[in-house]
Amino acid sequence: MESSIHFQDASIFQSDNLILSDVNLDVKKGEFIYLIGKVGSGKTSLIKTINAELPLNEGTATVAGFHLEKIKSKQVPKLRRKLGIVFQDFQLLIDRTVFENLQFVLKATGWKSKTDISSRINEVLEKVELNFKGYKMPHQLSGGEQQRVVIARALLNDPEIILADEPTGNLDSETSDGIMKILHEISANGRAVVMATHNLSLVKKYQARTLKCEKGKLTEIKQTSEIDFTNLY
Repeated sequence: MESSIHFQDASIFQSDNLILSDVNLDVKKGEFIYLIGKVGSGKTSLIKTINAELPLNEGTATVAGFHLEKIKSKQVPKLRRKLGIVFQDFQLLIDRTVFENLQFVLKATGWKSKTDISSRINEVLEKVELNFKGYKMPHQLSGGEQQRVVIARALLNDPEIILADEPTGNLDSETSDGIMKILHEISANGRAVVMATHNLSLVKKYQARTLKCEKGKLTEIKQTSEIDFTNLY
């Protein structure tokens, strides 16, 4: 199966600080991957490298067909249209309705037709079970509903890859379950999903390939039972 993300002998830097070295990673289309590790271990830096927020200066990497080691700044917006980003802190525009939040993204990425925009927004809201919440303001929604809007926003331009950085970090366990089901369903429909998380009960409950950032290295954990749950914070 074709790879959505492929890193070879890559080094991940934040400014001049080496965060992860010898990163070799291959994520296939439709694959779900967890990234675990302590705060500061490199999870977010890796995600920021995947979306070209951090440059790749050592090694090679291909993300959605773009070569990160030689990507030009004018190509970065094109890469990001193939990525959907799900943030822990939602980052919704608080002065606009759910519909207007999603409309803003589509207009910013070149959509012109009002009919097409409206149709696409209704499609993604249906996918996250918020069909009738488009008129609501973000503050009128629960935390879980706001995160569903964020996932809907990430799906707008039909991305190849979803990057989720602690998407359940601010949610209770029941709400987190709902978000996990949606993310796994997105993966089952053919998109690669990379999720950084501290929530190891979710990693155990919704098992998938798991990678750990630790001591400057990225290593794969073969069994969930191998995870040292006491040493991740």
